[in-house]
Amino acid sequence: MPKENCLIVRAAGKRLDLLRGEAARIAQGANVGWWTDRAEIGTRFCFEDSKTKDLFALTCDGLGISCQDG
Repeated sequence: MPKENCLIVRAAGKRLDLLRGEAARIAQGANVGWWTDRAEIGTRFCFEDSKTKDLFALTCDGLGISCQDG
């Protein structure tokens, strides 16, 4: 699967569950697919387009959870 629209997030437990819910909500609103993969340093959230990835990055920032391109 392509990884050009992915972010790596370092979160666990309830914070990771919260991010999965936010990713699903954002992707559904944009009518695009999304998925997660394990990464060496966290969880990789991937989206079918860059706009959705950018919205998810803003959501992470708003929640105080750091993310990086991945």
